[in-house]
Amino acid sequence: MTVRRIDQGQRFRPRMAFLKKVEALLVEMQDPNSGIKMHTQRVMITNIPHAMTGADMLHWIMQRLQITNEEALHLGDLMVKYGYIYPLQEPKNLTLKTDSSLYRFQTPYFWPTQKWAADDTDYAIYLAKKNIKRKGLLEEYEKEHYNVLNKKINHKWDFVIMQAKEQYRTGKERKKVDRYALDCKEKAYWLVHRTPVSEPLSNTLARQEIMYYQQAIMKSTVKSSVSLGGMVKYCEQFRTNDPIISGCLPSNPWISDDPEFWDFNAKLVEIPTKMRVERWALNFSELMRDPKGRQSFQLFLKKEFSGENLGFWEACEDLKYGDQSKVKEKAEEIYKLFLAPGARRWINIDGTTMGITVRGLKHPHRYVLDAAQTHIYMLMKKDSYGRYLKSPIYKEMLAKAIEPQETVKKSSNNPFARRHLRSSPSPIILRQQEEEAKAKEAARIVDITQVMSKLDRRSQLPPPPPAAKCSFWLF
Repeated sequence: MTVRRIDQGQRFRPRMAFLKKVEALLVEMQDPNSGIKMHTQRVMITNIPHAMTGADMLHWIMQRLQITNEEALHLGDLMVKYGYIYPLQEPKNLTLKTDSSLYRFQTPYFWPTQKWAADDTDYAIYLAKKNIKRKGLLEEYEKEHYNVLNKKINHKWDFVIMQAKEQYRTGKERKKVDRYALDCKEKAYWLVHRTPVSEPLSNTLARQEIMYYQQAIMKSTVKSSVSLGGMVKYCEQFRTNDPIISGCLPSNPWISDDPEFWDFNAKLVEIPTKMRVERWALNFSELMRDPKGRQSFQLFLKKEFSGENLGFWEACEDLKYGDQSKVKEKAEEIYKLFLAPGARRWINIDGTTMGITVRGLKHPHRYVLDAAQTHIYMLMKKDSYGRYLKSPIYKEMLAKAIEPQETVKKSSNNPFARRHLRSSPSPIILRQQEEEAKAKEAARIVDITQVMSKLDRRSQLPPPPPAAKCSFWLF
């Protein structure tokens, strides 16, 4: 008997960190005062309480998060696809429609963060109950899953049927509204975790896919000879700075146990090495990546009365990679110091970039200053970097730079031989060795003839003289 595998949807487990944020937003959406307004809506012949429209949901997300229509629609689609919200009129269509289509919030019991595994037995009970209710009128994909599960868990199929009948009988005792709402929630859960087979693409979607691939083919590509040539050029340029190819000066600290290499290449060492200073001249990114290089570049910019450019760039880096709980305070401080009219360290950027930056600061985030930071970076690269390499500051730094000499070890001809470290033995080992020595001494074989000869010699010795008696007179 061949049992085909049912894709249980567990290969792509959702990440719980971002789902916690989504769930916090869902709790706000259901708040009776500040959340989405929900009403009792009539679906077919049943009145469903706490229903909402897709348009209301989209509008609330845009107002709450201050995002665009496209971003709000994408977030709403994700909420539906992950099963937090389910449609009432078209259950199979797991997308958010921006019209009067009705939706409801899923019970927290079915949320992904509950980590309730979509078990085959539970799904079989659901299909059996639906089969009893509809008298065999299942969807095609449900019939296929039903038959596969019947073969897969045939050993407990009687239990599945018994549970399905019991749940069906219990459901009939509920109110019609509650029964319909529970059926919708259960159906929405299994539509997410046992997604039906996708339908063939429509003509519109097929044309869009063909257009996408045609545009991808038309994109300009780089020949392999050109890309490989660029890699060779890069390797030749940085060959002297590669510790594997050219070695470390004065020595590799991981091999020689000599920390002198780390001392010479500290972040803000007073006098850097010549190789480090020469690397600043390779490209602007190497200079900006090195803290000592930025310190020297800042000294040059101050003499040119443009030190605020590098200060602004470093402040943007701190905003981007620093403590995210203080983003709002940092953004306000940067605006007052560098961007506000009449600021103490005002930077010169074009009006378009300034407008984008000021609008973004209304809702600050870590990347809100990217446009202004890129503008200042390119300004320093094209205008100030070339003059810095020709300035006396860089030339003096290069002249004073240290050239460490290679450390030669006389004890070994192998440059990769590690110096053997000697350590004193452990006291526990010494104590064990002493006990073993005593045990060996006690267990050593005793020669009986030697013992008897010693006893005979002792018996032949003359007896010791008697002790002198002393008499005491009492007067």
